[in-house]
Amino acid sequence: MIDTLAGDIDLCQYVLVAAPSTLRLIADRCSPVFFAPLGQRDAEEMAEALRILADPARLRILSLIANHPGGEVCQAQFTGPLGLSQPTVSHHLKVLHEAGLLHREPRGSWAYYSIDRRLVKAMNTTLALRR
Repeated sequence: MIDTLAGDIDLCQYVLVAAPSTLRLIADRCSPVFFAPLGQRDAEEMAEALRILADPARLRILSLIANHPGGEVCQAQFTGPLGLSQPTVSHHLKVLHEAGLLHREPRGSWAYYSIDRRLVKAMNTTLALRR
């Protein structure tokens, strides 16, 4: 039974949870991709960071927060718009938070999430083209 279930899990998605500092590392260390040829290590780290964002649910979570009038969203507000279960939403929020893309502020029994604009700006800079 366990072998059957394990075959259905996308291991690449869950390996990223073990490396939450990848986006911060990119923001702190990597030069813009299009300004000079990337070395192998930088390319691997950038690809790993982009895999965190390469999930439709995670992109929608970031979009919902960015477009919310207050710039923050309660964890309970994601399940309806995303059409996902609470445990699945919690998993995606955890991945984004551990990667450094989201700030998490507990308030009572709920948590509110906002975007770490510094890290998003750094990622944007890393992918910028020369003008």
